[in-house]
Amino acid sequence: MNRIAYVNGQYTAHHAAAVHVEDRGYQFSDGVYEVIPVVAGKQIDSVGHMERLARSLSELRIPAPMSERAMNLVINEVIRRNRVRNGYVYLQVTRGVAPRDHAFPTDPDSALVIYARPKSSAARKSNAETGVAVITVPDQRWARRDIKTVSLLPNCLAKQAAKEAGAYEAFMYDREGMITEGSSTNAWIVDQEGRLITRPASNDILNGVTRLALMALVEEAGLEIVERPFSVEELRSAREVFLTSSSGMATPVVKVDDRVIGNGRPGSVTCGIMERFESYVSGDETEIAAGRISA
Repeated sequence: MNRIAYVNGQYTAHHAAAVHVEDRGYQFSDGVYEVIPVVAGKQIDSVGHMERLARSLSELRIPAPMSERAMNLVINEVIRRNRVRNGYVYLQVTRGVAPRDHAFPTDPDSALVIYARPKSSAARKSNAETGVAVITVPDQRWARRDIKTVSLLPNCLAKQAAKEAGAYEAFMYDREGMITEGSSTNAWIVDQEGRLITRPASNDILNGVTRLALMALVEEAGLEIVERPFSVEELRSAREVFLTSSSGMATPVVKVDDRVIGNGRPGSVTCGIMERFESYVSGDETEIAAGRISA
């Protein structure tokens, strides 16, 4: 089956999809994006992703290319045309095409690209059963990490460092030695009292949609969440460690750098969270304000 992408108002063959050479996303990283999971043909947490997209666009003063309702119709059509049952949708909005100049064009015409890819859940489920390894690296990103911009070079360097070390992810730390987040994930630890600790949302991290959905779920389950920075040493000596992302959902971490976490297996708190989250994305949980399942 030929894959289909949506590019600036047209559905086109994926292999032929292209943007202009003077698109500001290509030349300046002047754009934002979202990745929305698809499970059983449904968008997961689409409301949260659309809210974050709107915020990112507002922070960069990029006009929305269409209404949220219209964009959701296009997303669902891309999913349908590509027959994606399980996978993800990628959407990107840039300030559009203009003669190269660092200053914004006077009347920008935002550019929109949307495509969908199938993705097996086998790797995610395997990681959930065995746990993954992470390394720690310095955080080299800019000061507005809360905006989901397409400027991801430092994240790519961190992810490549993890790959070369045989690890799944790289957790980044700031100048004070405190963990910010992963290259494409949010970082969590479980302390000896069973409390979940994660860095508070600010300009220092991207406030993950999956992070918000999971916070609502675990609070409903009666678990305590403490939003505060934690150090690299706290990470290495934690009772349990896990990470969250749209693609990986909740994934246990069993090794940090050269330190084994706990007994080297996914911990009981993390396993309970993963089980609850799997029920949520399967549609067995009721809607939750911070993260909703939409058809």
